[in-house]
Amino acid sequence: MSNYLSFERNLLSELTNKNTLVAGIDEVGRGALFGSVVAAAVMLPLSTIEKLEEIGVKDSKKLSPKKRKNLIEPIKNIVTHWYVAEATVAEIDRVNILQASLLAMKRAVLKLEPSPDICLVDGKFSIPDLSIPQKTVIKGDQKSFAIAAASILAKVWRDDLIVSLAQEYPEYDLVSNKGYPTKKHRLALQKHGASIHHRISFRSCQNL
Repeated sequence: MSNYLSFERNLLSELTNKNTLVAGIDEVGRGALFGSVVAAAVMLPLSTIEKLEEIGVKDSKKLSPKKRKNLIEPIKNIVTHWYVAEATVAEIDRVNILQASLLAMKRAVLKLEPSPDICLVDGKFSIPDLSIPQKTVIKGDQKSFAIAAASILAKVWRDDLIVSLAQEYPEYDLVSNKGYPTKKHRLALQKHGASIHHRISFRSCQNL
């Protein structure tokens, strides 16, 4: 039995109804300097979580870009509902990156229909003011198929967004770095300053 499946079964051992709707929630982009933070939520019955293993779902960071893209439609065909949401750069700068990440997660969960019976949330922080029962899972994208599937949807969606914006801002090497603080990105910030899509509340984007 895989570590993913044994963990998920142990975590939800108190749930005897195999039709229990489980949502996995993950975010991507917390460490980036450019662009919104994006969260995805996927929902499926407890009894069908094994199907995510069969198609090769795992932590998005352990998959190639091509493999992540190829998994998008199979994931959508397995889950009963999914949604991708974001918190904008303005929201990140206003409330901080952690709260913005949780806000994006909440927006994604609240769009699921019907509401899930339980949410598995990646990380150690619960989603504030969420009436749905939730469990936080540290390194959840490495332990839960539902969270891993959400991580793939969020990663591909955000990468596509940043690549589309890269056409307007070629100087920041966004196609390669996806908005994260690589050496070339930092040097470009020093040379050109920050764009309207940079997170001014982040130290690397200040004093330029």
